[in-house]
Amino acid sequence: MPNFFRKPKMSSHLWVIYALSVILLGLTFFYEWRLGLVMAALLAASIYYSVRTEQDLITETEAYISTLSYRVKKVGEEALMEMPIGIVLFSEDYHIEWTNPYMNNFYPHDNLIGHSLNEISNQVIPAIKEDKEDIWVNIDGYEFQTIIKKEERLLYLFDRTKQREIQDLYMNDRTVIAIIFLDNYEEITQAMDDTSKSRLNSQVTANLNEWSEENGVYLKRFSQDKFFAVMNQQILSNLERTKFDILDDVRALHTDKNVPLTLSLGIGVGEVSLRELGELAQSSLDLALGRGGDQVAIKDEHGKVRFYGGKTNPMEKRTRVRARVISHALKELVKEADNVIVMGHKNPDMDSIGACIGILKIAQANDKDGFVVYDPDEYTGVQRLMEEIQTNEQLYTWFVSPYEAHEVVSKNSLLVVVDTHKPSLVMDERLLSRTEHVVVIDHHRRAEEFINDPTLVYMEPYASSTAELVTEMLEYQPKKLKLSMLESTALLAGIIVDTKSFTLRTGSRTFDAASYLRSRGADTVLVQKFMKEDLDIYVKRSRLIERTKIYRDGIAIAKGVPGETYGPVIIAQAADTLLTMSGVIASFVISERVDGRIGISARSLGDVNVQVIMEAMEGGGHLTNAATQLSDTTMDEVDQQLKGILDKYVEGGTES
Repeated sequence: MPNFFRKPKMSSHLWVIYALSVILLGLTFFYEWRLGLVMAALLAASIYYSVRTEQDLITETEAYISTLSYRVKKVGEEALMEMPIGIVLFSEDYHIEWTNPYMNNFYPHDNLIGHSLNEISNQVIPAIKEDKEDIWVNIDGYEFQTIIKKEERLLYLFDRTKQREIQDLYMNDRTVIAIIFLDNYEEITQAMDDTSKSRLNSQVTANLNEWSEENGVYLKRFSQDKFFAVMNQQILSNLERTKFDILDDVRALHTDKNVPLTLSLGIGVGEVSLRELGELAQSSLDLALGRGGDQVAIKDEHGKVRFYGGKTNPMEKRTRVRARVISHALKELVKEADNVIVMGHKNPDMDSIGACIGILKIAQANDKDGFVVYDPDEYTGVQRLMEEIQTNEQLYTWFVSPYEAHEVVSKNSLLVVVDTHKPSLVMDERLLSRTEHVVVIDHHRRAEEFINDPTLVYMEPYASSTAELVTEMLEYQPKKLKLSMLESTALLAGIIVDTKSFTLRTGSRTFDAASYLRSRGADTVLVQKFMKEDLDIYVKRSRLIERTKIYRDGIAIAKGVPGETYGPVIIAQAADTLLTMSGVIASFVISERVDGRIGISARSLGDVNVQVIMEAMEGGGHLTNAATQLSDTTMDEVDQQLKGILDKYVEGGTES
């Protein structure tokens, strides 16, 4: 107890004085008894006064303490009953045992006592079970911060409505910067006369101005194909709810070539400076264009990206000028390097192997040693191609394991990554940090995950395959470059497999590349040999297809047999086969993998963007060809997750 509440005691100093006085009194009586009597009387009077004073002080203190205790008790009762704080006591089975009167303000027609805590909020009981210390709940439009005292079975509810309103006002009023780019404006207007170009400009400007006025966006055009836009977070949230319908409005504009005009938006958001917002917007636009355009990319200060749109196949707009420039730049990098290391992605396909061989030939054409990184245990999908390569000693000599690659790589080596741009998917991620010079060549749409700080990037989502891109670069290398029949066939196989025998994502440049390879001796019969499959694999795939069910309109979903594993090639082939069935516009094949994960292979004819669907499940790919692998889950859980994403996609537009 604090000293203030202790009963006062006579000071120890007084007792010492009295003791000394008694001793002095005794000596006085011994020498002069009359004086001793007088002193005795004075000492007695002094002691009486001290004791009486102490007793009065004790009485006053006790009265004060009694009054104070009453006041403290009264304040406590009033605080409990009158303060604007909700207090709830609950039982072990989560039923309300008592509430203070403040809670009745929100339940005037209902007595909460005896009811479950779910009457307050469905979030409360799960939060208590999860040992959370506080949660936010909404009661009758008011926001409450709820403090949980699990041991005391007690809840305190603090009204934070005003705080949340101010917080929301601040968040909604944050500045957002956007850069709008007309993807194919230059290509469409190239052959237009001034009248047609002016009419298209007027249509585009009118659409964008109407869109900006309706949504409160400041818009300024600063070049023929670029606009600058400023908005706040609330406006951006409204635009996200509409899935950026301006993409559809612009795509619907009529052009002389009957080719749709598309636009892309790069948006920067976050609690950062205006300069950093501008950099985020430009980075987002680069990402949207790298994925093929006709979409919106929104990036925050933490690097997280959201995508909207991407409903159309990217139109071919590459030029041979760019292929020549990239080829020349690659040649210079090869000449300056000690050697060239080439690697594709894990579980490689024909495109990855063919592109690796093409880069190997570029290195050799410039008098540099080149090495292709491969893992013999990961070539089940291209086994026949690898068997053929192994019989060609001159070519197979340059194929090395990841361990051997670490032996030959140096800081001045040139590492070329083909057919992927994700560090997590390359054959050996450790090699990325072993050299200062990394080149990325890929035909997939750019994802959020990307190799850090590459020296040269050649990403063309308009291309059918990486083998096509590499083939074009081979044409601009030194004339002494000679492709053998097997090397040119491997490149052609990559193109044929990725285009499904020239039926998907095939442009005029694809046939030009195939023609070049045929002129160098590529054997189409040998390609068919590489693509042959075993009878047991065919039967296994057929059983997988047999388990297909149609979900919604034209979407086929096949699930593997529980407990039976399937390789990525089989499920990819099953998805391709399903796409050939009448009425099927998209196919998804779900199966267990050897590594314990659940794999999905997705295909479409272009009406369904399987890329954004797979991105929502931690995967990626193309609009018509995508996949993902998920850990710590089951086929049934993945099936339900996929159906939920499909429902959202079909009913609410495209979002990832």
